[in-house]
Amino acid sequence: MGDATLAIAVGALGASLTVTTAVAQQSPLSWGVWAAAVAQLIGGLALIARRRAPVAVVMLCAVLCAFAAPLAGPFATYAIAVYGRGRPRDWLSVIVLSMTLSRPWNASGPVLEILLNTATNSLMGIAPALLGMWRASRRRLFQALADRAERAEREQELMAERARSEERARLAGEMHDVVTHRVSLMVLRAGALRTIARDEVVREAAEELRQVGCQALEELRDLVGVLRSEETFGSARTAEPVVLDLTGLVAESRAAGIEVGLVTEGEPLPTPPVVDRTAYRVVQEALTNVHKHAPGARVTVQVSYTGDLLRILVRNTAADGGTEIMLGEGGTGLSGLRQRVELVHGSLRAGPSEEGGFEVRAALPVAPDAGPAGRTAGHGTEGGSAPRTAGHGPGAAVPRPAAESAGVIRVSP
Repeated sequence: MGDATLAIAVGALGASLTVTTAVAQQSPLSWGVWAAAVAQLIGGLALIARRRAPVAVVMLCAVLCAFAAPLAGPFATYAIAVYGRGRPRDWLSVIVLSMTLSRPWNASGPVLEILLNTATNSLMGIAPALLGMWRASRRRLFQALADRAERAEREQELMAERARSEERARLAGEMHDVVTHRVSLMVLRAGALRTIARDEVVREAAEELRQVGCQALEELRDLVGVLRSEETFGSARTAEPVVLDLTGLVAESRAAGIEVGLVTEGEPLPTPPVVDRTAYRVVQEALTNVHKHAPGARVTVQVSYTGDLLRILVRNTAADGGTEIMLGEGGTGLSGLRQRVELVHGSLRAGPSEEGGFEVRAALPVAPDAGPAGRTAGHGTEGGSAPRTAGHGPGAAVPRPAAESAGVIRVSP
């Protein structure tokens, strides 16, 4: 739009100046005057193409100098310096137009004077070209500075990513060296206690402690693998969709003395492993809070597949006697769980229910290309390669007698 406006304005101004000058000099409006006016108009309209074909515009203005010195000439030489490729023939066309703008073939007088006037008048074409060169070099300088800043920013991001990777590797090493050692000692001592104990109840409790320790070691190895991965969370495992399986987690809570009901609505659909693990942790955290703050309460776990969403509802009644179980402090609780849900573009709501209990609601996206041919999730890993049943993985059911005797309650990490 700007080029068109400039072209029309320059063409109309050049043509009108040609006609008004002839009228002011009381010269007849002959065909030469009208040809000069048309040449001015054509030269101005040619400026529409000054960005796409600046050389052609300059050469056209040089040809139009046979009829009149086009007012578009200086604009054309400026455009070739700004939008041209800087080739020698481009500058040759600028020199030709600058020399012809003064129309030396119509001049009269000594040859030296004609040459001097031609050289002076050629500044009308050379000066805009020099201005265009300055603007083009300034634009290239700014572009180079912008590219350099962008490159420095990318390098800074790469350095930060490298620092994060190194820190992840260091944390993985610390966890492997310290936590794994302590848990391994616990597993070994529980196994030794199971061997030497004479009481059947003690042996069952020791076996349960050993199983829980083995599961903790397995989950810890998975977490260390994720920390050592160069990709984002969850990419250290296969991205094959999995089907959420809460039977083991529900059985574990039942074995610990909580009445839990599991209801599934709709056809179960496979979800990405990270979504599956997030849904599992939502239910696990909700059940853990029931163990801690509402002993004796009845719990309902409802899983609904509606469209492209996986909806989870964990609702419990008011506490029915007993005291709160002390499971330690310092966990992130619902706030950390909400952040985890938001990372997978889901939503989480938690608060008191109308019946006087508490409820946790979560909505998580289901992969749009997930089909019915999914598999059962192994929650011990991010979408492990083999399905797990109750008795294996973090959601595994603990034997009821052992749980009742030892008071084992699983807590989400």
